Amino acid sequence: MAADVKDKHILITGGGSGIGAASAALLASRGARIGVADINSDTASAIAKSIVDNGGDAYALTVDVADADSVATMFSDAIAQHGNIDVLINNAGIDHFPSPMADVEDAVFLKNVQVNLAGTWFCMKQAIKHMLPNGKGQIINIASVAGLRSAPRVSAYSASKHGVIGLTKSTAVEYARMNIRINAVCPSFVDTPMVQGVLSHLDERGQRQIVGANPMKRLGKPEEIANAIAWLCSDESSFMTGQSVVLDGGMLA
Repeated sequence: MAADVKDKHILITGGGSGIGAASAALLASRGARIGVADINSDTASAIAKSIVDNGGDAYALTVDVADADSVATMFSDAIAQHGNIDVLINNAGIDHFPSPMADVEDAVFLKNVQVNLAGTWFCMKQAIKHMLPNGKGQIINIASVAGLRSAPRVSAYSASKHGVIGLTKSTAVEYARMNIRINAVCPSFVDTPMVQGVLSHLDERGQRQIVGANPMKRLGKPEEIANAIAWLCSDESSFMTGQSVVLDGGMLA
């Protein structure tokens, strides 16, 4: 049976495209009420409208997760829409063009840390403060296999995602007794606009290396990641916290 998320209020950052959009559509199809938050208001609105047009329940929000005030406003607006938030999916993130560490501009490193790590921190902080009085809640952080192993030429991205894993583990232990579960999802290369952007700047050999980086010799599909996220959103995963769910086509096997 499909993971049961009926009537759960789920807030998704970076919900306007890629894994976030696929998760929003899947969770809404299973009866969840979805907040689609994105820095791009047009894409957030388009995904929310698509869900509503297909009979689902969704609304759009604009947020810059790298800005703590913007994150606080997002939570206030989401709560005003549907009340208590049951699940937060921290999906918003950026990467950078592959390059040796010494050639990566400091501003690029800082931007990756600000969006991927600080953005996750800001969102988690607001979510936990909201969930504590409710006595329950779930947070799912979208990390990466680059947060679990070496990732040559994407060192800034890798560092930020290692930070997300550490934040996930530490806070999961802190809030386990408060019935707030916190887990991470770690995909490898997935067929999203972000990955396609990287591929577009590579020659044919470089593209083949990325597509064939795992034993399955293909990119993951956003829907495949969304299926795992849906299970984590459901009460079927009720004894799981502080873990990193890896979906990588066997890359780390």
